[in-house]
Amino acid sequence: MTVHVVGIGLDGAAGLSESARQVVETAALLVGSDRHLSYFPDRGRERWVLEDSTEAILEIRRWLAEVPQLEADAETVERGRGSIVILVAGDPMFHGWGKLLISQIPPDKLTFHPHVSSVQLAFNRLQIPWQDAHFVASQGRYFEELTAKLKLGVEKIAVLADETLTPAALANLVKALDLPARYQFWVCENLGSPEEKVGLYSLEALLRESFSLLSVVVMQRVFPPAEALDLASLPLLGIPDAAFIGGGDRLGLTVEREVRVLVLAQLALRPEQVVWDVGAGNGSVSIEIARLFPQSEVYAIEQTVSGTSAIELNCSRFELQNVLSIHGRAPEILHRLRPPHRIFIGCCGEGLTKILGVCALRLLAGGSIVLALDVFEDIATVLSWIGDRVRREPHWSYRILQVQLSRSISAGSLTRFEALNPISIVTIDRHLN
Repeated sequence: MTVHVVGIGLDGAAGLSESARQVVETAALLVGSDRHLSYFPDRGRERWVLEDSTEAILEIRRWLAEVPQLEADAETVERGRGSIVILVAGDPMFHGWGKLLISQIPPDKLTFHPHVSSVQLAFNRLQIPWQDAHFVASQGRYFEELTAKLKLGVEKIAVLADETLTPAALANLVKALDLPARYQFWVCENLGSPEEKVGLYSLEALLRESFSLLSVVVMQRVFPPAEALDLASLPLLGIPDAAFIGGGDRLGLTVEREVRVLVLAQLALRPEQVVWDVGAGNGSVSIEIARLFPQSEVYAIEQTVSGTSAIELNCSRFELQNVLSIHGRAPEILHRLRPPHRIFIGCCGEGLTKILGVCALRLLAGGSIVLALDVFEDIATVLSWIGDRVRREPHWSYRILQVQLSRSISAGSLTRFEALNPISIVTIDRHLN
């Protein structure tokens, strides 16, 4: 006996292929939700309402063990007469029953008849190619998985909503993460049914409106124009991450607000200083410094074209005149700049020792170098460099601040903590001779 797993959409029996419809019509046992069973008239065969998945699979296995194989001609067997049919939504092998059934029932007893999935329908309704999209369903670690994709800034995300993980819950999560990535939100409701509805919504509308439980939320990352900022509403210290425009696909260009504030504290800034921001990303640190000290001169040095463009765009949006965007590679470009009082190094990896060497050579007496490091190898490189420097020039010293922070974020009706990447903030001081 074969277990046929038949995918079905909101268009009911009308959306099935002829072969799938024949399998359902000739089944000895029909298993499905109340909605799926309602698409087919009761013709005296046994019907089970699918509620508890574990109990249903145990019953199916019992049925397979107790009911003898029907003696039938080849045509009847081929058409599935006397078989078990499980009705499921869409494609059972896509966030559906397929994985569970394969693990519990011998594969040679299973035959799958997939329907078009709701995600397929959603992207086709929106006319957006979806071969590179990422999917998040209610099974498993929903909020952790979605948070990871949002922090990476993936371009396309499809979220399968349900009664708990609603579009409003998604919107609350996005707001709490306060990321520089911007997304458009489409909610696709009741796809394939006469009540189908597809709409583009703002983040605020997702929180305000009600949607069908059978919804797919499609998120597509966008690069918004240089919209005006309400500068008067922004804090002088600790600008929200979302206020900055990122740079191309590199969403890590923004130093997170909490880390940025600690970096500024370690820099111990004073008015009318020259400050270098080496590996400036999208200029978030440079912009914080420039707003705090409008008489200081801030050099934002970035080697990527996308980063340099983001710096210039952000400076324009924040209406700053005292940030100089420098496109070039450190340490070569550093020889051309005015000697600094303070240096922040946000870039790491290969070449760090040479960058430190040039920074130490150009740094004015009484100045400081601050680095934000997130890998052990870079910390080891810095400690090796400063140890050698102190042996030769005792007027240097250093200290390290280990930072491990978490933000509270909404997880449906609950609140949990989302850890930021641990950072070691190394401060190197050049004391007056």
